[in-house]
Amino acid sequence: MKKWSVLLFATTCLSLTVRSAGFYPIGRIRSAAIAERSAAPAPVNRLAHVNVNSTMPADSIPSGFTGRLMTGKMHYTAANTHSHNDYEQPVPFWMAWQEQFGSIEADIWLVNGQVLVGHSREEIKNERTLEEYYVKPLLTCIRENNGHPYADTTRLLQILIDVKMDSVNTLNALIALLDRYPELEHTPQLTWVISGNRPAPDTYTSYPPFILFDGVLRRQYTAAEYSKISMLSDDLQYYTRWDGTAVLPAPTRKTIQEAVDRAHSLHLPVRFWDAPDTPEAWRQLMDLHVDYLNTDHIRELATWLKDQ
Repeated sequence: MKKWSVLLFATTCLSLTVRSAGFYPIGRIRSAAIAERSAAPAPVNRLAHVNVNSTMPADSIPSGFTGRLMTGKMHYTAANTHSHNDYEQPVPFWMAWQEQFGSIEADIWLVNGQVLVGHSREEIKNERTLEEYYVKPLLTCIRENNGHPYADTTRLLQILIDVKMDSVNTLNALIALLDRYPELEHTPQLTWVISGNRPAPDTYTSYPPFILFDGVLRRQYTAAEYSKISMLSDDLQYYTRWDGTAVLPAPTRKTIQEAVDRAHSLHLPVRFWDAPDTPEAWRQLMDLHVDYLNTDHIRELATWLKDQ
């Protein structure tokens, strides 16, 4: 993959996206220093109203998610899209950002004190750091948009961090990195969600308020644990070997629908990974009210949704 320096985008004030016919600019991002906000808002105590020892009905369990759920009453937009393994795109971060994706994923490794991006050990390189590929571009966007990830201040952005090795040490290194950029910890429209190798759920509440977790859809959690969970994900292959071309069999559809409905009763959105990535599959997942459409095809999904 041709390597693009994200720092170049931030410092030259120009973001690009790749089209089959070449490149086109998405608008100037001013890199002239914008004064940092004089004070970051106080962290929200998400557990203030939770009795961690109580047993609570599903519809009264507070979750870490603050956005909207797809219950069949709203139109799908780019807010419902997730850029899977985004760092493998020709222009990481910026392609999904241009299309105003709701969620962007980066896999991380801790190597010699650096938080590096890559799917496997063979892919990681010293220059491919989370800081250069995602943290600094995010900071540029938030400063450009007066404390918001997008110019449309109603849009939320989730950064899904898939931890590929030791959960505790890698997550601590991520937190130490973000501590150097307080704006990224205190932007209400930006969430950091930890997936992959996660610490034990009963330790979730010990992490800072800006760190949330990706729960497993088929698993049950305590009320306190749910308060730190911002999404429920699962491997679609656990439910079906469906290839996305035919109609989902009725029994499989019923099982998946029940899982999605249960997540929604907890006020948590749903994402399936390892799902077919085609228009017909997207359509059927939308019919099931799956909140995030997982894709490797950023431009194609964004265009398809606009045409619906």
